[in-house]
Amino acid sequence: MNTLTAAPATSAAPATSTVAGVGRAVNLAAHAAALTLLPSGLWRIAMAVGIDVGWGPGSGLEAELFPGVWSFYLVGLSVFAECLGLLTLGLVQRWGEVLPGWVPWLGGRRIPPLAAVVPAALGAAAVTALGVLGLFTWGSNMADANVPSGGHWWLMTLCYAPLVFWGPLLAVVTAAYWRRRRLHG
Repeated sequence: MNTLTAAPATSAAPATSTVAGVGRAVNLAAHAAALTLLPSGLWRIAMAVGIDVGWGPGSGLEAELFPGVWSFYLVGLSVFAECLGLLTLGLVQRWGEVLPGWVPWLGGRRIPPLAAVVPAALGAAAVTALGVLGLFTWGSNMADANVPSGGHWWLMTLCYAPLVFWGPLLAVVTAAYWRRRRLHG
C-alpha cells in the first residue's frame, strides 16, 4: 500500500548572524550606528569625484584639486570611517565574541570582553564629544563665504547630522555587549 505523506511543516526562521541574547532594540541600534556614517561619507565621495557640492573658490577644495591628493584623502576618510562604524556590528554578532577561523594564528579564539569594550567605550565617548562640539560650532564654522550655501548647505548639514547619533548609539550597544558578556560569558 502506497501512502503519501506530507513533509513536516517547518517554519524557516530567517538566518541571522546576531548572537543569541541580543535584543531587537540593541541590534537595531548597532545597525543604525553603522549607518550614521554613510551620508557624510557619500557626500565626501561626491566631492572627491568632482560633483558640485557648493565649495566656493578659495576654499582650498576647488575642482582643480580633483582628482588628486584630496580625492584620495576624502575617499580614504570615508572608507575608514565606515569601517569603524561597521565594527559596531561586532558587538551584536558572533565575530565580536570569537575571532573568525580565517584569522591567521588566532582564528577560533574567544575575544576577551574588555578587548572590545574599552576601545568601543573610548570611541563612543570621543565621537559623542565631537558630535556635541559640532552642534555648537557648526554655524560659526559655516560663516566663511567659501563654504556651501543655500541648498548645498542644507544637503551638507543633512548628510552630517546623523553623526551626532553615532556616539550615543555606540555607547548603548557597548553597554549591552558588556552586560551580555558578563552575564553569559
